[in-house]
Amino acid sequence: MTSPTMSNSAAEFDPFSEEYFNGAYDLYRTMRDEAPVYFSEKYGFWALFLYDDVCDAHRNWQTFSSAHGVDLSTLSKDPDLIAMYRSIIMMDPPEHDRLRSLVSRVFTPRAIGALEPMVREVIQSYLAPFDDAESFDAVADFSAPFPAEIICRMLGVPDGDSDKIRHWIDLTLHREPGQMDPTPEGEAASLESGIYWYELVQEKRKHPGDDMLTRLTEVEVERDNGEMTKLDDAEIAGFATLLGGAGAETVTKLVGNAVYLFHKNPGEYAKIIDDPGKIGPAVEETLRYYPPSQYQGRYSVKESTYSGVTIPAGHPTILVSGSALRDERFYDQPDVFNIDRPPTLQLGLGYGIHSCLGAALARMESRIAFEELSKRWPSFEVDEEKCVRVNMSNVAGFGSVPVHRTR
Repeated sequence: MTSPTMSNSAAEFDPFSEEYFNGAYDLYRTMRDEAPVYFSEKYGFWALFLYDDVCDAHRNWQTFSSAHGVDLSTLSKDPDLIAMYRSIIMMDPPEHDRLRSLVSRVFTPRAIGALEPMVREVIQSYLAPFDDAESFDAVADFSAPFPAEIICRMLGVPDGDSDKIRHWIDLTLHREPGQMDPTPEGEAASLESGIYWYELVQEKRKHPGDDMLTRLTEVEVERDNGEMTKLDDAEIAGFATLLGGAGAETVTKLVGNAVYLFHKNPGEYAKIIDDPGKIGPAVEETLRYYPPSQYQGRYSVKESTYSGVTIPAGHPTILVSGSALRDERFYDQPDVFNIDRPPTLQLGLGYGIHSCLGAALARMESRIAFEELSKRWPSFEVDEEKCVRVNMSNVAGFGSVPVHRTR
C-alpha cells in the first residue's frame, strides 16, 4: 500500500498551523476527501480522519497504544520518560483498567447527581454578577473559572488556588504556530503544577479531608504481581494532574463554543429558551459540532490498514475526532448545527477504554451553565471581531467570547 503523501493528493495537514488553530473544519473536509489516512513528513505522524476509521482505532487499543503519550509532543518522547508521568491516559490494560476503576467510583451517575447543588451554586456565583450588565466575556468571566473551581473543590484544593492551577494548564497546553512542544513557560508551568500536586498529596496524608485526593490516599490497588498496595504519592499526583486539566479545559471550551454557536444560530438558542428540555441535546450537538478535544494521540505498535492504506508499526498516530464528527459519510448535513439531531455515538468525550472519566460531570456542568445562561441572557449577540481562539495542542475553542445583551 502507498501512503497518501505518495498519491496525487496535495493535501497537507499541520496541527500547529494558523489554519488549524483558526478552525480546521474546511481542512478536515479536504483531508477526508483527498487523504483520509495521512502521513506527515514534517512531523512524522499518521492521522485518521474518517468516522468509521477513528471509531475502530479507538476500540483497537492493542494496535494503537496510549503508553507512549497522548499528544504529538509526548508521543515524540522516550516511552520510559512517559511512564514517569504515572497518568492513566498514558497506560494500556491491564494497569489502566485497575487504576481507572479506582477513580470511576467517584464519577458514577449517583455520585455526580449528588454534586449538582454544589455545581449549580458555583456556576451561579460566576454568572450572577452580570445579571444587570450589558456585556461580559462568556469565557474569561464565566466558562474559564467555574469548571476549575468545581474540580478543585472535588479534589480538595485549598481555597483561592483554582486560578493558579487553571493558569498552569493554559500555559502547558499552549503552542506557538509551527511548534510541537510547549513553550519554555509551558514547561515551567508543567513542572510547577507537578510539584504542587505532589506536595498537596503529602499534605492530605498528614491532614485528611472529605475530598477525592484524601480518598485516593486510602484505597488499595492490585499490582501486576497480584500484591495489594496503596497508591503512592506520584500516582495520586498523576491522577490529580489529569483530573484538574480535563475537568477545567473540557467544559471551559464546550461552554464557550456553545455561546458562540448560539450567537451564530439564534434559532437553535430560541429552542432551548422555549423548551429547556432541549438543553441536554444542545450539549451533545455542541460536543459534535465544536468538540473541545480535536484529536487523541496514540502509537501504532502493530501494522494496520485503514481505508486501503497501511499504517506501519512504530509511529505516532492521531485519531482526529474533530474531523470524524463532521464526516458526511456518517452524518446528514454535518456542517449544520442542529440540536434536534438524532442521537448517535458521542466521540466528543472520547471513546473506547479511554473515554472521558468525567463525562457525566462535564455534561451536568454544561447543562447547568446553559440553563443559567438562558435564564439570565435570553437574548444576546457576540462581538465576533473580538473573539480570540486558543492555540493549543489538541484542544480547540475560545479564550475570549465578548457578549452584549440585546433587547
